[in-house]
Amino acid sequence: MFITLEGPEGSGKTSQMAPLADFLRQLGNSVVTLREPGGSDIGEQIRGVIMELNNTAMNPRTEILLFLASRAQFVAEIVRPTLNAGQWVLCDRYADSTLAYQGYGHQVDLDILRRLLDFATGGLTPDLTLLLDIETNAGLSRKRKAGGEWNRLDAYPPEFHQRVRQGYLELARNEPQRWVVIDASQPLEMVQSAMRQAILARVQA
Repeated sequence: MFITLEGPEGSGKTSQMAPLADFLRQLGNSVVTLREPGGSDIGEQIRGVIMELNNTAMNPRTEILLFLASRAQFVAEIVRPTLNAGQWVLCDRYADSTLAYQGYGHQVDLDILRRLLDFATGGLTPDLTLLLDIETNAGLSRKRKAGGEWNRLDAYPPEFHQRVRQGYLELARNEPQRWVVIDASQPLEMVQSAMRQAILARVQA
C-alpha cells in the first residue's frame, strides 16, 4: 500500500510520520518511510538545489523540472521496487505537492503539470493521501516557532501559501475516494488518531 502525507507549511506532517509508521508496523506490515523531494541519493542532491534559501533567482519552470527529476529517480529507484517487494510505503509529500505548490501556488497550468507528473512517475498514484490541513498564518507561525529548517519555499509570500492551501483542499474535493482531510490545528495526539482511523477505514473497506 502506498500512503502519502500532504499539507501546507507547518501542518506537522513530518512529526506524524514516525508514530504513524510504528502503528502500521504494529498491524503486521513492513513499512518504509520516505520523503520528497529527495528520497534517493540523486534526489537528495537535487533537493539541496531546490531548497537552498540563496537560490532566489530560480524560475518556477526550473523549480518544477527539478522536482520532476528528483521524483522520477525516486519512483524508479525506491518506491516501485519497495511496493513490488510487498512492503508499504509511507511518504512525506509526493506528486500532489507539485500540483499544490507549483500549480496553485505559482499558478502553472494544471493540465501541463499532470502530464509531466504522469511521465515522471510512470502513472504511480498513492492508494491513500492524508491531507493535514491548517490555516495559512497558523501554519507559518507554527513552523517559525519550531525553529527548524527555513528554506526557499517557506520564504514565499503569504499569498502564495494561501493559494497552496486552497489548492490542496480543491484536490481533495475533486478526488474524495483517495483523499482524507484532517484538521491539523488539533493537538498532535488527535491528529495522529484521525490518521490512524482513516487508514483503518481504508484497509477494512
